[in-house]
Amino acid sequence: MTPRLIPALAIGLLTAFVSATAAAQVAVKDPWVRATVPAQKSTGAFMQLTSAQDARLVEVRSPVAKVVEVHEMAMEGDIMKMRAIPALALPAGKPVELKPGGYHVMLIDLPAQIREGDSVPLTLVIEAKDGKRESVEVKAAVRPLNSPGVAPMHEHKR
Repeated sequence: MTPRLIPALAIGLLTAFVSATAAAQVAVKDPWVRATVPAQKSTGAFMQLTSAQDARLVEVRSPVAKVVEVHEMAMEGDIMKMRAIPALALPAGKPVELKPGGYHVMLIDLPAQIREGDSVPLTLVIEAKDGKRESVEVKAAVRPLNSPGVAPMHEHKR
């Protein structure tokens, strides 16, 4: 090897390592979407997210919905309310559950039925503490309406 090739090779390997590390900052476990019935206009997406560093889920996109929002369910007095939130905190090393009855992703204004057995592509946009954003591509399995952990969802009106 020539003396010039060794530093170039080292820089290339270091760059590849840093890129692979940056892309692996958020682990996504068990992503799934609830199937819909014909003409249903919304459904939920669920998963577990674990970030290596403090970060935030700031956006979710999917080609299967015209609108995608991160929501939370919370008690206000005696009433359970659901609302869109601008970002979901992902504390370093702590799994964050997106599940029925809690934090979840709403897929709204669906142009077509989402059928059991399909796969739904999701793009999660994660923002680190320094403001840098990365996109995490996810394929979520579509589960039947009666899957364990499936709580009744409301019809979303816009």
